Amino acid sequence: MTVPLGGIPLADHAAVYATLDEAGFTDVWSSEVAGTDAFTPLALAAAWQPRLRLGTAITPVFTRGPGLLAMSAAALAEAAPGRFALGIGASSPVLVRDWNAVRFDEPFRRTRDVLRFLRAALRGETVDEVYDTFTVRRFTLERPPAVPPPILLAALRPGMLRLAGAEADGVILNWLSADDVPRALAELGERRAGFEVAARIFVCPTEDAGYARKLGRRLITSYLTVPAYADFHRWLGRDEVLAPMWEAWAAGDRRGASAAVPDEVVDALVLHGSPEQCRAEVRRYADAGVDVPVFALLPTPEVTAGGAAALTTLIAQLGTDPVGAST
Repeated sequence: MTVPLGGIPLADHAAVYATLDEAGFTDVWSSEVAGTDAFTPLALAAAWQPRLRLGTAITPVFTRGPGLLAMSAAALAEAAPGRFALGIGASSPVLVRDWNAVRFDEPFRRTRDVLRFLRAALRGETVDEVYDTFTVRRFTLERPPAVPPPILLAALRPGMLRLAGAEADGVILNWLSADDVPRALAELGERRAGFEVAARIFVCPTEDAGYARKLGRRLITSYLTVPAYADFHRWLGRDEVLAPMWEAWAAGDRRGASAAVPDEVVDALVLHGSPEQCRAEVRRYADAGVDVPVFALLPTPEVTAGGAAALTTLIAQLGTDPVGAST
């Protein structure tokens, strides 16, 4: 499950993590956009629920210096030995440049360089290296983790997917349908033993299809108009079907852009229906090659009306081992 859950203060997440654990969820994965940072919700989970596996999906490679990113990862790996996976990625110009005042230059090379730095630093090595996009002088972690965390790379298109396959311990996919998964995995090349495929999957467990599609259209127009995601979906073959959305968005017509997203695209990218139907759709991702399907739970009318009790019931319904593996 993606954490933290919206509308619930972090201080109240002890009950959320307990509910997830009781419902059979094995993993909690954080994100980092403009809400919480990636590490704090996982540090709380490490303390409150020692059985849960933890992951970041993702921590941007631009918004922390290499040394600070290594320290944050090492601290969480020390707090949860063998239970933490570090997911990194380039993020986007809006988050990096506009919100964090950092130049968004050469995202592929920066991601590759941070991956290589972290690999050495988290092993406890002294890093004294001139990389293509930054230079590190004599950095050594004072507390290298006894169990270095696996490093997963967020990847959309062939170049980054091939980098993940060649140098990372896994890949993190996002904003794709179950039918898109084989196309992405084909770019990874031959995978090493233990290589892990994670995917964030947007799930709106309500049978109010109109509500779910309206919310889904809003999310799609927010994300898939970002150049990297637009190029990703062109590569996946949605150039023609999403062209009206992109044209309306470029013209400043936000309402028209949302209206231009076809139902079939929404239904493929944002799962909705009963909890049982959503679990069945998540299983399709697992069958297509995803090892760790990560729910991103969207608000529903039922939970909004029913409060904490409805949320607890929903988590229990969703957590009935949809894939026979990590959830």
